[in-house]
Amino acid sequence: MIDFELSDTQTDLIEAARNFATEVVRPAEILLDQMSDVGTMFHSKVFKDVMKQAFELGFHKMTISEKYGGLGLDPVTSGLVWEEIASKGPGIASTLISAGTVPRVITFIAANNQELIDEFVIPYCEDTTGEHVTAWGSSEPNVGSDGCNYYDPKIRHQTTAVRTEKGYELSGTKSDFISNGGIAKVYLMFACLNPALGIRGSGVFIVPRHYSGVSTGRVLDKIGLRALNQSAVFMEKVELPEKYMIFPPGEGYVLLHNAIHTVGNVGIGYLALGLMRAAYEDALAYSKERVQGGKPIFNQQLIAKQLFDTYQVIEATRAMLMKASWKSKQTFPGDLKLSIASKVFATTQAMHHTTRMQDVLGGYGISKEYRLEKYVRDATLLQVMDGANGILSLKGAALL
Repeated sequence: MIDFELSDTQTDLIEAARNFATEVVRPAEILLDQMSDVGTMFHSKVFKDVMKQAFELGFHKMTISEKYGGLGLDPVTSGLVWEEIASKGPGIASTLISAGTVPRVITFIAANNQELIDEFVIPYCEDTTGEHVTAWGSSEPNVGSDGCNYYDPKIRHQTTAVRTEKGYELSGTKSDFISNGGIAKVYLMFACLNPALGIRGSGVFIVPRHYSGVSTGRVLDKIGLRALNQSAVFMEKVELPEKYMIFPPGEGYVLLHNAIHTVGNVGIGYLALGLMRAAYEDALAYSKERVQGGKPIFNQQLIAKQLFDTYQVIEATRAMLMKASWKSKQTFPGDLKLSIASKVFATTQAMHHTTRMQDVLGGYGISKEYRLEKYVRDATLLQVMDGANGILSLKGAALL
């Protein structure tokens, strides 16, 4: 069973992540959040520097096997590292989690294809510039939550893949919510090959950004997680070689899509946990310094109870996420039902408790002089990230 006692290696990794997040990620995330022009934000020295340092330290390749040049960390260890980074910068943590989508999926479903490993996985792991970012695109302007509607033949991806003499031709638009959409060098795209099968009629393709016909939309200007680049991706008659179709349409599509969500939902949960913990730590420190009624407000029973309520939820959330990660370690990709439960619980609680911690600061909770207002804005987005909580809850309920 899971052991809550951390190994020396885990302790060292978490401490390294904490130091990096405190010294590098937090200052960068705050500056990026304050930039009004999202069009230039991701070309700024601030963004490029933090990504470069994250890649130099290997945070982009934590779960990729050592035989490809990754760190080969287990899901529990990598999750606790993500908690640390997210506690100081959930937007940058989101960027890093999404950055490795293409190489991780290749090692999962095409591990025997050395050509793809050499072209996309090893260069990603060797990168120390922070520029080899990847992304995946399933959602479309008219295919959001319907992406999980696997058995209605009327629901399908509008992005199409057409067989050609040399391979495939892709055309279509992916939604404004593609994480890393505007900065990725390579995409994992879902495109319809067999309309009669609905969503299950989609194949999965590797699409390099530099290929003719690939372009991106404006960067989404959001209220929170502003350090995470999100934008639409357009494909107009993009010609791909046959080797870039890495997963065919059919019943296997459901298994792959659910596997991506199983892993992704737990990752979002750790982001929410880190964010909730950051709000708690800031509010706790403030409560011990702020004096009202002749004593620190921490000694006021109402404030103390608010803080303790949040502490309880943080510990419960971490335990649930660690169990979900442990399940993934036992049998990859893990337990979809538990993964969904972990994500929905963590993000719902993060929204509630960042607001409660904001209340501890009183009027200062809404001031940009303090970080609490940012935590509340960031928490808002996590509830719809990697699937809206309401839809995910219905999907989880169907698995009971």
